[in-house]
Amino acid sequence: MKTKIFLTVSAIALASLPAAAAAQHQNHSAPPAEQPAAEPAADHGQMDHSQMDHGQPAAEQPAPAPAPSEPAPAAEQPAMDHGQMDQSQMNHSQPAAEQPQAGQMDHSQMDHGQMDHSQMAGGHDMAGHKGALGPYPMNREASGTAWQPDLSEHMGVMRQAGDWMLMGHGVLNVVGDHQSGRRGDDKLFLSGMLMGMAQRPIGNGTVQFKGMLSPDPLMGKSGYPLLLASGETANGVDLLIDRQHPHDFFMELSASVSQNIGTNSSVFLYGGLPGEPAFGPPAFMHREAIMDSPEAPISHHWLDSTHISFGVLTAGLVLDKAKIEISRFNGREPDQYRWNIETAPLDSTAVRLSYNPTPSIALQGSWGYFKEPEQLEEGDQRRFSASALWADQIAPEWKAAATLAWGRKGIQDHDEWLYDDAFVAEGSLKHRGWTFFGRGEITENRELVEDEHHGEAYRVGKASIGAVRDFRIAENVSFGAGALVSVNFVPGDLKPLYGSSNPVGAMGFVRLKLD
Repeated sequence: MKTKIFLTVSAIALASLPAAAAAQHQNHSAPPAEQPAAEPAADHGQMDHSQMDHGQPAAEQPAPAPAPSEPAPAAEQPAMDHGQMDQSQMNHSQPAAEQPQAGQMDHSQMDHGQMDHSQMAGGHDMAGHKGALGPYPMNREASGTAWQPDLSEHMGVMRQAGDWMLMGHGVLNVVGDHQSGRRGDDKLFLSGMLMGMAQRPIGNGTVQFKGMLSPDPLMGKSGYPLLLASGETANGVDLLIDRQHPHDFFMELSASVSQNIGTNSSVFLYGGLPGEPAFGPPAFMHREAIMDSPEAPISHHWLDSTHISFGVLTAGLVLDKAKIEISRFNGREPDQYRWNIETAPLDSTAVRLSYNPTPSIALQGSWGYFKEPEQLEEGDQRRFSASALWADQIAPEWKAAATLAWGRKGIQDHDEWLYDDAFVAEGSLKHRGWTFFGRGEITENRELVEDEHHGEAYRVGKASIGAVRDFRIAENVSFGAGALVSVNFVPGDLKPLYGSSNPVGAMGFVRLKLD
């Protein structure tokens, strides 16, 4: 019955998104209002840009005198500031006859400095839109209230419905998983997410509603095989070890409201059931450097396991490139029942400071006190996190992204605190339909040996690399096929359990994306 409900809800949502895209396409193709005749377009392919002063105001450029045989020039059009345009993305050799007629596009409303022209063919990038939590580009917003670089991808199917801006995005993976060694296993499973967002102006700010659903519960309570991963439970009795738990069906149901208090400043409130508190970098499935991998990180419970917290309230202050925020939330991790919504007191606290010094970099540092987060283990936790995210276009049609992150988990053991660290490096390179990605991790894990309560912390590591090729099959739908391989690094004390110092893993997958 739950499977039928999930498939019905997903089918309705998936069917509505292409319709939204079609409506948006019709809006773009509506006939423009009649404008005065424009002068013939210049052939940029014949222009010597090295001799042009693009930064010079248009009013100071000398106007060429019309030829005697030509009619009087048309009314002067607003000049374009070429100094703000990304010349590397323009097709200068396109004949003038193929250029759009004057009046078809209102360039005065476009943020050319933020537009990623290489992404326009496949979907709608959000670079030209403002964020929900402050007066900055929407691309800066990732999961929850976390920030990413302004130059990050933020794709989705969009349409306008009165004052409301609507957006949808989704990905569905079918994954074949093989993990070798004595603790390994094989499995075929579904994973992914379906997201929806609605926002509109309110007062001097924005109100936004977000929802995110996951097919993960369909894979079963024990999740999928993943060597060196640990956390949560399948039956309320045993800890999941060497397996990645499924995420809950409801990944986010949240609302936020912001008000601008200056040209570049704002205050905001965010609440979710579930939602994501102000701790850590964006959740791994939202980080551009690794979002195309179907594999969860083994560092998940050090950095971003709070991305599904059943009860979150966050207040924040944005001051231009900086943001400070504090959350009260339910610190208990989700239980083994993946289809429901849980409730509990908001008994935990997190504080995060974020800073984006340039459009390509996002930095954050955060601290949290978690009230008995583990269902099977007593004790509170203190967690610390710091991360740097980078994203930029490094050449025409080449996009790169990277993540460096550190997390520390302190476990209360009677009157003593035991601290364990995790380190992560991630990267991706995109060229046309290809995406190449990789990740390296080190964790200090006390949960890999059963029947040990806060036992020895074993330092383990993992490196993975993969690629996926996407093919556009409809205006806002793509089909992709990819694979990854991973090598795990196990200390000598654990070698008898795993059967090798370097057990390996592999995944092959196909996917559908709505963007």
